[in-house]
Amino acid sequence: MTQAVLRSLRVTHRFTASAEREFDAWLDPATAGRWLFATDTGEMVHVGIDARVGGRFCFTDRRDGVDVDHVGEYLEIERPHRLVFTFAVPRYSTAHTRVSIDITPWGAGCELVLTHEEVLPEWAEATQRGWGDILGRLDESLR
Repeated sequence: MTQAVLRSLRVTHRFTASAEREFDAWLDPATAGRWLFATDTGEMVHVGIDARVGGRFCFTDRRDGVDVDHVGEYLEIERPHRLVFTFAVPRYSTAHTRVSIDITPWGAGCELVLTHEEVLPEWAEATQRGWGDILGRLDESLR
């Protein structure tokens, strides 16, 4: 039996908004529900965020009548520079991965580096593309 080699993916995005605004957008339910795990064809029907180390989140996006949960637990919260959480989408995989968000000032805005660890190879391309889309939605939501 061979074991799948887990991947670590990195996505970088520069924003015109401040590091504080970018960071807060990840933890505010009203803001995050507009862009985080949202899809063009889905409807965000539930956003639950317990923004503390050890707290959990659950976003439910209804896609073609099917509810898709995105769940995790916050491991590190260091406003406005670092956020680390576990991540899973139980409908599609039993895997629990780790996502790190690092934000640094960049000009009048900031640069965000997202690292997603332990991604199964069969999900690597879709995960990379998905995070790129999500960060693009975040950028639009804060303009």
